[in-house]
Amino acid sequence: MIAGGATALLSGVGLAQAIGGWLVVRRFMRNARPPELRNPPPITVLKPLHGDEPLLEQALESVCVQDYPAAWQVVFGVGLSSDSALPVVRRLQSRFPRGDLAVVVDQTIHGPNRKVGNLMNMLAAAKHNVLVIADSDVRVAPDWLRQLAAALVQPGVGLVTTIYTGMPTSGVATLGALQINHYFLPGALLARAMGRQDCLGATMALTRQTLGQIGGFASLVDHLADDNVLGRLVQRLGLKVVLADTVPSTTVPEATVRALWRHELRWARTIRALEPAQFAASVLQYPIAWAALTVLLADGAIWSLGWFAATWVLRGLAVLATDRALFPEPSRVGSGLATRSPLWLLPVRELMSVGVMIASYAGRRVDWRGHTMQAEGFNPR
Repeated sequence: MIAGGATALLSGVGLAQAIGGWLVVRRFMRNARPPELRNPPPITVLKPLHGDEPLLEQALESVCVQDYPAAWQVVFGVGLSSDSALPVVRRLQSRFPRGDLAVVVDQTIHGPNRKVGNLMNMLAAAKHNVLVIADSDVRVAPDWLRQLAAALVQPGVGLVTTIYTGMPTSGVATLGALQINHYFLPGALLARAMGRQDCLGATMALTRQTLGQIGGFASLVDHLADDNVLGRLVQRLGLKVVLADTVPSTTVPEATVRALWRHELRWARTIRALEPAQFAASVLQYPIAWAALTVLLADGAIWSLGWFAATWVLRGLAVLATDRALFPEPSRVGSGLATRSPLWLLPVRELMSVGVMIASYAGRRVDWRGHTMQAEGFNPR
C-alpha cells in the first residue's frame, strides 16, 4: 500500500508537469508576434540531405516559397551523386527557376558526425552572412525566415532556434509525434522558463562571425549532439540563444515500432550523456506509466484502478488543451504543420518512453543513418 501510494504521488507530479507544459505552450503561442524587420539581412539556408525521406519534397518546398523581403539562398548538400535526394532537388530547381537554389555534392568526410561534415562541404557555396541550418525534414511556415531574422538582429543574440512539432507519416509514427508534441516540446519550453537556453537542432540561425568565433563547423564535427554543443559554445561567447516565434514541423517517418525504438533510443542515449541528472528526472513526466505501476503495486485495488483512469483522463485533457494551443487554426491540421493526438495511445506512448529510458542505460552506442557513434557529454576541445 505504501509503495502504491508513493507511485500514485509520482504520477501526480507528472500530471502537474503536464498542466505546466500546457500553460507554457499556451503562453508561447499567445505571445508570438508578426516579425518586424526594418533592414532584413540576406540569408543562406543550409539543407544537408541524406536520401529521399518520406515527405521530403513537401518539406523542401516549404523553404522554397518563403515570403522574405531580402535576398535569400538555399544550399542543398549530399555526399554522393547517387543520393536519392538529388532528383527531388532537381525537381524543385525546375519548379522554382527564379529561386537561388544551389546543390553541393561532396563526399569528403571530416569526422564522425556526417551531417556536420556535409555542412562543412556546403559552406563555400553560401553567399550570405546570415546562415540558417535546417534539418531535411523540417516543414516551415512562409514567414519562417522573417521570424528567424527578427530574432537574430536583437541585441545580445548569437543563435536562434525553434521548438517544433512532429508530423507522423504512419500509425506507428503517431507514437513518435506524441512524444515530440506532448513531452519534448512542452518540456523544452518549461526548461526555458526555468532559465535554460538549449539549442534545438531542427532550425539554427547565426552569423558567419559567430560561427567563426566558436571555431566553425569543425568544432562540432566530432560530436553527436552538434546542436547542443553549438548552443553551449555560443553561450560561452556571452551571447544568448533565443527562440523564434515560429513552430515548424518535422516529419516522423518511422513505419515500424523497431525503427521508432532505435530512433528514440539514439535520442535518449544522447540526452543521458549530456544531462544525466535531468534525463533521469524526466521519468516523472509520464504520469500514466506511474499510475499503471500503482495498479501493480496495489494488487489491482479499486482505488488504484480509479486513479489510473483519472490519470489517463487528466493527461488526455492536457493533451487536448496543448493541441488547441499549438494548432489554433483548423486549416493547419492536415497541412503538414499540425496533427491531432489520439488519446487512446497515451498509455502505450508512456510505457514505451519509460522502456526507452531504461534501455538507454545499457550502453552508449547509437546508430545514425547507417553509422555508429558514441553518445558523450559536453567536452569540446
